[in-house]
Parts: sequence; C-alpha cells; structure tokens
Amino acid sequence: MNNTFLAIDIGSSNITAVIAKHDLEYNINILGTGIQRSGGINKGLIINIEEASKAIKDAVSIAKRTTTELIDTTVVSISGSYSKSIRSSGSVNVPNGLITETEINQVMQMALYNATIVPEYEVVHVVPIFFKVDDSVEVDNPLNMNGSRLEVSVYIVTAKRTALTNIKSALKTSGIEIVKFVLDSYSSALAVLDDQQKKFGAIVINLGATTTEFVYFKGNSIIFNGFIPVGSNHITNDLSVMLHTPPSAAEKIKLEYGSLLRNYSPNNELGVTKVKIPRIGDEESISEVALDYIQTIIHARVEEVLVLVKNKLKKSGHLDNTGSGIVITGGMSYLDGIKKLAEKIYEGIPISVSNPKNIKNGFMSFDEANMATIVGLLFYSLGTNRSYQLDSSKKLVKPLKKDRMMEPKISVVENTSEKPMTQHVREEIQIKDNSTILTPLVRDKKKGVSKFWNKVSEWF
Repeated sequence: MNNTFLAIDIGSSNITAVIAKHDLEYNINILGTGIQRSGGINKGLIINIEEASKAIKDAVSIAKRTTTELIDTTVVSISGSYSKSIRSSGSVNVPNGLITETEINQVMQMALYNATIVPEYEVVHVVPIFFKVDDSVEVDNPLNMNGSRLEVSVYIVTAKRTALTNIKSALKTSGIEIVKFVLDSYSSALAVLDDQQKKFGAIVINLGATTTEFVYFKGNSIIFNGFIPVGSNHITNDLSVMLHTPPSAAEKIKLEYGSLLRNYSPNNELGVTKVKIPRIGDEESISEVALDYIQTIIHARVEEVLVLVKNKLKKSGHLDNTGSGIVITGGMSYLDGIKKLAEKIYEGIPISVSNPKNIKNGFMSFDEANMATIVGLLFYSLGTNRSYQLDSSKKLVKPLKKDRMMEPKISVVENTSEKPMTQHVREEIQIKDNSTILTPLVRDKKKGVSKFWNKVSEWF
C-alpha cells in the first residue's frame, strides 16, 4: 500500500500542494503544505508551461520543507474544460461461482474495452454506476457474492491527451514523473457531500476563479459532470470594464461591497450609497459610483453563471432527479446572498452552501470553500470515499473493507522548522484597508443602468 502521497490542486487562482501519509489504521497525517499564486494557467488549461512549472515547483518545495518522507504517489486535479464523459457497460462469466476482485477488474476492463474513446483523449476515471449479478437487482459491491455472470454499468471520464501531457511536463521540474489524475468536480463532491447526500444523489457546483465545475453524484459514482468557463474573476473584469477602473480596484470593490442582498438605496442602514474609485489609466483621477449600480453588475454575472449551469443540468435530464438538492462550494460561494439567488433560479430544489470536511493540522485551514478540490484529493487518496474503479493508469482502485469504512482519524504533525506558509489567497472572503480608493460618499439619487444592459448585450 502506498503510504505517503502528494496531492496537487492546479487552479487558475492558486496552486495548492499537500503531502500526507496514512497508515494501516487509516489515520491521516498532514506532513506539509504549500500554496503559490498560479501562473500560466487560464480556465483550467496550461497556457505557459514555464510559468506553470515554476508555480507548481514552488508550491511543492514549500510543502517538502517540513518532511523528509519519500512520496509514493502523486494525485493531481484536472479541469472539466478539456474532458469528455461517456457511459459504457460490460459483462463477464464467473467460472468458480464466487466473485472476487479478479472478476471485478475483468468486468471493469471489459466495460472500458466496449467504450468508444476519442483517439486524442485518455481515460481518467472508470467509475461503476452499478453492478448486477445474474440479472438480479443493482448492487454496489459484488465482492464475495455468488453468481455465474457479473455485469457493470460505468461512467467513463476522459481528458484531452495534450492537456494531460502539458501537466506532466509542468510537473517534471518538481521531479514528479508518475501521476494519477482526478477530475476537479469529482474531487469536490468527495470533499463536501455526506453519506446521506450521496445515497439520495446531489449536485455539487464548485464556483472557482475562472471556471465553474459541476457534477451529479449518487451512491459512489459520478452520474454526470459539466463545466462553464466563467468564474469569480469575471465579476472583477465586469466591474473593471463597466466602471472604467483598474482590476485591482475592481477586485477590492467586489470583496468590500459584493452582495446580492445588501440595501444600498437611500436611507439604508449603512448610510452609504456611493464610493470613490480611481479611473483606469489615470489613478490620480477619482470618480463616484453608486453602490446599487455595482450590485447590479455583480448580480447579472452571478445569475448568468447559475442559469448556464441550470440549462446544462436540465438538458442532461438530471436536474429534477437530485434527491438531496444542490450543494454550492468554491470561492464565489462566499458572496453574500448567493444561496437566495440560487433558490430563485433552481425553483423548488433545496440549496445549501457547504465547506469541505475539515482536516485539522498545524499548517492551514482546510474547512474553507476554496479548499474543496484539495480536500477531495486527500480523501480520494485515503480511499474512504471511493468504490471499485479504474484510475487514470487503468488499474483497479480498491475501496476500504467494510469494517474500516469510517471517517479518518486526524493526527497533527507540528511544524518544528521554520514558520509554515499558512496564508493563501481568499479572494472572495477578506480585504485589506486601502484609503486611496472606495471612499464612502454622501447619499445621492441612484442612477439608471440602461447603459450597463446595452453593454452586456454586446458581450453575449
């Protein structure tokens, strides 16, 4: 069994690397963590290998500072932007009448063999939706069952070969040669869903910096996954364009005043209706902007993202079949009022905003929405949240035995060397004071936003 593993979340905003170790009792020890701002990555794709390689190498190097353990396995997240998914099925005879892991592997490999994989794509996951023994009812785990025939229905995730090759090339500078890939949305589902939600089926929407990944997860399997190339950075860009202000000021506006609920009309509780912002190209020049106008810009972009996801889910036929509703996570989920807006858009479907399951350690906080992917990679590597499946090397991944299917015990490894890097970018959460911009002004009559809607219509 591989004991020490490195998990790397390659995001468009940050690169997060975590080294962890699990023992025969399935305790998990966080040995080291590292976070660096991403470079050379846009919308989940590597667009500059040199910059991406440096960011990954720096994150891994920081994580390695506090441990001398040799890494056995490396798991890396991949974006749904370059993935395709299909369904397939397979069946095999059971010669001895007793189903072993040999037959499970054979039937999974048969389902993969029967699938039509696009030539320029490689397999990332082969996850069973259900097994059948002798045409019986669907079963989750057929191991040690008696029968003469074993069938399986699987969900196969593939990814563009060139994209995976670019990731491997970027990892080589860190001395990483062999990796296993895990779909971002699959990882997020493992991190935020509890057993009840998995049993009845749930949709997880991960709202990231430049992408939105979503997955319908039921039992231990992916049923459907999708991707939208829009994220929280697009809100910043919208504000920058519409308000004619530098991106840094637009980001500050988003973090300080980003809300879908707050009342910015005259006589509001805050007593503020306008702010001062610098002009792009001439930051010495200050202009005044109504806060309700800013709110309209933010609302339009967030609504667009949620509607696009809804349309894709509706087209797939899975939107009305989610027994546990929709779970929203990712950095944009911190936006005030996003739950209420989602409830209006997804009429009648329960909506919750969730952070990943916490892993206590002496390095960083994992129970934050923008840590969902890295936490899912840790749980995927630990194995407590997976069924029999084929990984990206097409090898059988085994679940834990039933008596070990429990939440992992967490052991803390204190950092006794230098002070660890615990700060990371939480773009949707906090903001530092800057007296040069965003100065509140006195109340004024709010202005119309007709120009804004004309601008939006040009974009789409």
